[in-house]
Amino acid sequence: MVIVRAFLAIATAKNWELYQMDVHNAFLHGDLVEEVYMKLPPGFNVGMTQLNVLVYVDDLIISGNDSSAIASFKAYLGECFHMKDLGVLKYFLIIEVARSSEGIFLCQRKYTLDIIAEARLLGSKPMGFPIEQNHNLALATGALLEDPESYRRLVGRLIYLSFTRPDLAYTVYILAQFMQAPRQEHWDAAIRVVRYLKGCAGQGILLHADCDLILSGLCNSDWASCPLIRRAITGWLVFLGGSPVSWKTKKQHIVSRLSAEAKYRAMATLT
Repeated sequence: MVIVRAFLAIATAKNWELYQMDVHNAFLHGDLVEEVYMKLPPGFNVGMTQLNVLVYVDDLIISGNDSSAIASFKAYLGECFHMKDLGVLKYFLIIEVARSSEGIFLCQRKYTLDIIAEARLLGSKPMGFPIEQNHNLALATGALLEDPESYRRLVGRLIYLSFTRPDLAYTVYILAQFMQAPRQEHWDAAIRVVRYLKGCAGQGILLHADCDLILSGLCNSDWASCPLIRRAITGWLVFLGGSPVSWKTKKQHIVSRLSAEAKYRAMATLT
């Protein structure tokens, strides 16, 4: 019920700037056939108790697909709101949602193809890995890019794409460190990621329907991998019943003297 409460909090908030901001994000990439107010309509009274609320009512909000629970939820909202059910969620905030007997599949295929098309690499040869092994991007000495905005835009889009792509966590983390003064080597590395995406544009996350709800995790560290400050890099991935739900790559706060110490710090971060 976390998502439901979030919708209600937004709908009843006195701070209407937050409400408008959420609407801008929620319907930014949606295909709408009805009129939707992006700001409060003329003559709207903030003190009114009746609001027009658009919500998704499906198994992402109410677990178990219980029809009686959904009916009760609609009746509850009907007491205070004019609710419109948008039906089964299929596309939201550039994330495509597909359902089957195996579970719920989340991906950003269209968004990925847009990135490839914008980089003009639709006809390029795919790469097998997103980044070179034993790279030295932190020690790059090539020419500074004349147009750093292109690099920042590309990496920014890759950051959003990594929401459903755990395989990009490490690469995007590395590339994001050079936003201020990107060099030619950094741009080449970013283009390599785009070529990697061309070979797996539809990859995403499967949330298994047959889930035992056992929480587990994997972690590792690359001791003294940063050539500048010698800090280890921690990477971790959390699973819920075999489905990935959280992942991150980040430098450790202090320099570890031993590789074992770096691994223990990675385990502590995961826990």
